Amino acid sequence: AGADLRFRRCHSLEFLGFQPLGIQELNLSELLSVVVPVYNEAPVLQAFHRQISEVMEATGSRYELLYVDDGSSDDSAGLLQQNREGDERVAVIELSRNFGKEIAVSAGLDHASGDAVIIIDADLQDPPELIHEFLQEWRNGYDVVYGQRTAREGESRTKISTARWFYRTINYLSDVEIPRDAGDFRLLSRRAIDALTSLPERRRYMKGLYAWVGFPQKAIPYVRKPREAGATHWSYWRLWNFALEGITSFSDVPLRISTYLGVFTSGAAFLYGLFLLVRTLIWGNPVPGYPSLIIVMLFLGGVQLICLGIIGEYLARTYDESKSRTLYFIKGYHPAAAHRDCETSA
Repeated sequence: AGADLRFRRCHSLEFLGFQPLGIQELNLSELLSVVVPVYNEAPVLQAFHRQISEVMEATGSRYELLYVDDGSSDDSAGLLQQNREGDERVAVIELSRNFGKEIAVSAGLDHASGDAVIIIDADLQDPPELIHEFLQEWRNGYDVVYGQRTAREGESRTKISTARWFYRTINYLSDVEIPRDAGDFRLLSRRAIDALTSLPERRRYMKGLYAWVGFPQKAIPYVRKPREAGATHWSYWRLWNFALEGITSFSDVPLRISTYLGVFTSGAAFLYGLFLLVRTLIWGNPVPGYPSLIIVMLFLGGVQLICLGIIGEYLARTYDESKSRTLYFIKGYHPAAAHRDCETSA
């Protein structure tokens, strides 16, 4: 009797989260997963959950909301548990510490079971309503459908201009065309997810990996809104390091530049030496100026340090990859109650 009750529960419209609008309006054959990385988003979390739930219910498909708590220090974990207790389609992954957004997204993708997976931040800067267009293009045959920002409201001109130059730079240096003005807000098909989760690398630049796996992709333009509440966790220093991560992940051009720079300085030094030799043979050897000597030494020393720094960035990546550490550890995994009951009844 208990198994029969769980079976009816798993196949009821109440479990699917829809009002009785008519069975012809529902798509019972597909499951959608929504992955939401969360780090100290308590001020906006409840508003986000209400909006994303309304949007997903309007899709006419079964769905799960998979929140990944990336070691939050505020009340985000408690609010996520409240949402899970009040909505049996909510699952929560608690990472053992703050691993960073790229790893939190990877953890969500590892545990998402949907035929399509939507990635969206909890700050409500990306409009959940755009998911309907994502789904339409996915059903038209696209494996990756991503939002492309045509404007970024509430952000400084400095941040907007540096982001624009970063995308230009990385696309100039990389062999993989990374879409400009596109973040993590996107839909991925099951085969795109399987491709991403098969990649073994530890230091991840997800925006580049989305492009690297290939498959048919399409951009959906939208205007990014200001944060609904709270403050951004991305300082300019973190953005700088993130940019370096992206460039070193998808391009070896900086290494080539350091090689060319070394060849150029060596050639210039050789020609300058020939010039001094000829001048000494013709006009004698006057005492050279001390300031010019110091300038040359400082210039060559600076070039060497720059080249060593570039090599160090790639060496650090190689070192991290060679350790083959696990991407993340999970402090707690709380699956969606509805899916857990379905698995038990099966």
